[in-house]
Amino acid sequence: MPRETAKIHPLFAVPNPAQDVPEREFYDAPESVDEPEVCPLCYGSGMEIIAGKGARACNCRKQKTHSNLIEKARIPKRYTDCHFHSYRVMNPSQERAFRFASRLTMEYPAVERGLLFMGTVGVGKTHLAVSILKGLTERGFSCLFYEFGALLKEIQGSYNTVSQTSELKVLAPVFDSDILVLDEIGASKPTDWVRDTMAHIINTRYNDKKLTIFTTNYLDERCTERDETLEDRIGVRLRSRLFEMSKTVMLNGEDFRRTFDHVTPIKKR
Repeated sequence: MPRETAKIHPLFAVPNPAQDVPEREFYDAPESVDEPEVCPLCYGSGMEIIAGKGARACNCRKQKTHSNLIEKARIPKRYTDCHFHSYRVMNPSQERAFRFASRLTMEYPAVERGLLFMGTVGVGKTHLAVSILKGLTERGFSCLFYEFGALLKEIQGSYNTVSQTSELKVLAPVFDSDILVLDEIGASKPTDWVRDTMAHIINTRYNDKKLTIFTTNYLDERCTERDETLEDRIGVRLRSRLFEMSKTVMLNGEDFRRTFDHVTPIKKR
């Protein structure tokens, strides 16, 4: 059989580029991938060259470091907008608390004690505590936020045999962070285990000279006979320890949440 007329098995047939065949049928070229944006100041090196002065850390690195610190701080999304500039001062006690919080943020680590924000619900205690954390993360310090009841649940969860965590793993960042916020101490039912766990956390940070910020809805004095004090909730010895490691700052005022208008008016047609 003449070579020109021999039949070629389709498996070994070579496409003819001259034919009207889409290019990707015989060469599947990879689609173009957008390259990541490179900082125009340091070109991805992390160091910015300053003419006549040398090199310094680029702002892009500082921003990335700050973002990582904020993420590690575990600040709940509910408090994303909480900062000093968004805090509303409504009375002298809140103004005084604001001054203490902002001064600590500026002067740390040259401070000897943390703060205990004490007052009824909705007066801005957690707002100020979170503002301190954000201000100190901007300065490069490691910070951590925990609502005390949530921390207790994580520790209890570590006792589960199928849990992938341990008590030591849960508590390690609590012990190691430069600044810790323990929100709503005294809110959990004061069992022996709760008090022992609280004492373990607070005493460890006290001995290591780590700064701790506390918030609580319980006061040191009863307004009525039915009221419980902070000492009732956490015990005499632990309340005494808090006097030594944090300055008590009282906040008064109305619950700011009551000012929210949750009712959408119905438009008349």
